[in-house]
Amino acid sequence: MKRLIRSDKAHKVLCSILAVILVVGLCSVPCLAAKNGDVAGAVEATWTDAKAQIKSVTNNVIFPALDMILAILFFVKVGSAYFDYRKHGQFEFTAPCILFACLIFTLTAPLYIWNILG
Repeated sequence: MKRLIRSDKAHKVLCSILAVILVVGLCSVPCLAAKNGDVAGAVEATWTDAKAQIKSVTNNVIFPALDMILAILFFVKVGSAYFDYRKHGQFEFTAPCILFACLIFTLTAPLYIWNILG
């Protein structure tokens, strides 16, 4: 009986692995360069085509999400530092300062990041 369970388990694992390989093979899209094999040109052309969409998503979704997360973390950390100050009499500035600097960086990043990246 134990031998059948092992072989059934091995059979299920093997079938699962083969199914994953089949799905990956069917869903993958070959990326071919131009006729002369210019891979750099193909990458540059793809970047040129997708640059506007990437900028839009980054400026309208990613940076605001990062800003929100950092703002929440900053205010939580300031609150916990205040309660630690009330309890121990010493205010810890390091973590709130780092979170504030990161928040300022992500708030101002859309203004200059695209000049750096091109």
